[in-house]
Amino acid sequence: MAHENRSSRHDHANSFGQAAHVYEESRPGYPPEIVDWLVPADARRVLDIGAGTGKFTRLLRREDREVVAVDPSAEMLDVLRAHASGIETLVGTAERIPLPDESVDAVTVAQAWHWVDHDRGIPEVGRVLKPGGTLGLVWNSRDERVAWVAELGIAMGTNDSYSPAAVEDYPIGAPFDDGETIEVPWSQKLSREGVLTLVRSRSYFLVRSADEQAATLRDVEAVLDRHPEIEHDGVIELPYVTQGFRFRRG
Repeated sequence: MAHENRSSRHDHANSFGQAAHVYEESRPGYPPEIVDWLVPADARRVLDIGAGTGKFTRLLRREDREVVAVDPSAEMLDVLRAHASGIETLVGTAERIPLPDESVDAVTVAQAWHWVDHDRGIPEVGRVLKPGGTLGLVWNSRDERVAWVAELGIAMGTNDSYSPAAVEDYPIGAPFDDGETIEVPWSQKLSREGVLTLVRSRSYFLVRSADEQAATLRDVEAVLDRHPEIEHDGVIELPYVTQGFRFRRG
């Protein structure tokens, strides 16, 4: 979960719109237990910031719950609406949320908090949350404690692999409490082509030159070739650890 400077962060965040359908096809989902832990059962209106194509947003739905999805990319939200009905979608960011004060019971940010300008985003999230409401942050990280997955990370050229994280690593501050954290290990089932599509969906891949992209895909294929034992009946199980961080507005 690396952090980037603001201009790089902006370029990478804006790259997702051009690959919305690839993102939807390849990105992992989330284990249901992380959703139940992050969002109180009695939350009646939940805001998902950086919703993208709705991978996490869809898991928030309940019969007695209203879900609002906010994302800076209209293209991403188009894909979300195509896969999930009954979710309100709004173009916006954590720094500028198009909702009234104290209008939601919970806010979630899945795989996107590292794009946020915290000086602006934290008070803005606090503004739309009701007193006692929760902010839930969640990340999927490849479990590179597994040797072939570590090789895959090197080939992909990224450092977003799993590492143990304490809630103290994500100081939110006022108006929120000190928070708590949870970890859930699981695996995403992919075909060989699915692994390559996953690589194509990553922001760091999208901003590389065509030659660099081709070289990255060759390197990833070489890892898969070296480890035929990971594929069973055309399926590769890619290990992840999902980390959740939960904060309550005072």
